[in-house]
Amino acid sequence: MSKIWFITGASSGFDKALAEAVLAKGDSAVLTARRLEPLQSISAPHGERALALKMDVTDASSRAEALSAATAKFGRIDVLANIAGAGSYGALEAFSSEQIRAQMELNFFAAAELSRAVLPQMRTRKSGHILNLTSIAGLVAFPGSGLYNASKFALEGFTEALHHEVKPFGIRVTLIEPGAFRTGFASSAAMRAEREIDDYAALTDGMDEYYSTQNGQQIGDPAKAVQVIIDMVERDNPPVRLMLGEDAYQLWEGAVASRNRDLSLWRAQGEDTAFPDGIKNPVQAL
Repeated sequence: MSKIWFITGASSGFDKALAEAVLAKGDSAVLTARRLEPLQSISAPHGERALALKMDVTDASSRAEALSAATAKFGRIDVLANIAGAGSYGALEAFSSEQIRAQMELNFFAAAELSRAVLPQMRTRKSGHILNLTSIAGLVAFPGSGLYNASKFALEGFTEALHHEVKPFGIRVTLIEPGAFRTGFASSAAMRAEREIDDYAALTDGMDEYYSTQNGQQIGDPAKAVQVIIDMVERDNPPVRLMLGEDAYQLWEGAVASRNRDLSLWRAQGEDTAFPDGIKNPVQAL
């Protein structure tokens, strides 16, 4: 049976590639973004199978209206694809309070709120799939990307816990963790830290150069990536984590090795911190 997808940020990048692939496959899709015109050009050839909606993922009333319109049109949402997001770069102390909150609103709170909003209907049907796009930067931190890392690390923890909570109801939850792809991520859409601090000039200049030279040159092909995502959604037992890109796997393997080295150095001292009569924590990840 064909699926009904609800895709955020579908006007560009991964979001657009996924929307086009889903519709080409024959599924139906609700395409959302702040700009309606690009969505209409994507949806027009697909008639009643596509619904283009203007939605600001950071606005509660806008989210509610879009979900209501989607349900009225198609009766259900089978796959919620939380793809919308944006990068940021600069020294952590150079960001304003407003920038910190804006990054978290877009990259974390919006996905968390949309996930929460679709769960009742999925729980009632005992089916559904939530996809949350994070990044290898949700697993590995980089200097100059700390705010972006924070938003994606938060989404990682939220999503993994959600997987355990809703698995008994037949609801699937998957993290999508790409490396560098040609999606426009390294374009002017990335938020630059508001302040200029001389001590961080080398870091900021390096990040400026990275964003100006890497945009459009990344190794990852979004069309290939979204096909992997669609194939994964079709499987009977999809993974909790889907990492995309050779660079992502290499960065992750290096981070794991580094963390294990750090942890092993102080493991004996760290473990020798218990009350003799204490009860070992029974909580385990499934």
